[in-house]
Amino acid sequence: MDERSGYRLIDARNSIPRWVSLLYRYGQAYIGDRLKHLDIGKGQHIFLNALYKEDGLSQEELSAYLKIDKGTTAKALKKLEEQGYITRSVSEVDKRRNIVQLTQKALNIKGEVRSVLTDWRERLTYGLTEEEKQLAHSILEKMGDNAARFAEEKVDL
Repeated sequence: MDERSGYRLIDARNSIPRWVSLLYRYGQAYIGDRLKHLDIGKGQHIFLNALYKEDGLSQEELSAYLKIDKGTTAKALKKLEEQGYITRSVSEVDKRRNIVQLTQKALNIKGEVRSVLTDWRERLTYGLTEEEKQLAHSILEKMGDNAARFAEEKVDL
């Protein structure tokens, strides 16, 4: 029991999902706050960042790369399109595919978006050695791959 508040505290110091959730929530708040003047909603920056790496991907390719379901991807892209940051067009090669491209408006804010994302990463890794940063990245990547694999298999977690 916490003597100050009178509430029992759950001992979750060693809970990986708790820490991942905390990182996600604080990251969304930090990034969202710094990009809100650009009318970029929570979760939309990851689509811009992916397109900054490789413009002209299809919606399906974005979903697969980001490991985000197609419905969520379509919804986020619709908002980005309404804000004038992307265009979607039917592929000339495969009429079933929508090609997503950045607009000049999105290209004009690339430096700012990337700076915010870099700043958050630097804040997260403050005080870590290069070896610790690489280890953290490697472990999180493996955990993300595991989560995606289980989600794709629709295994009850």
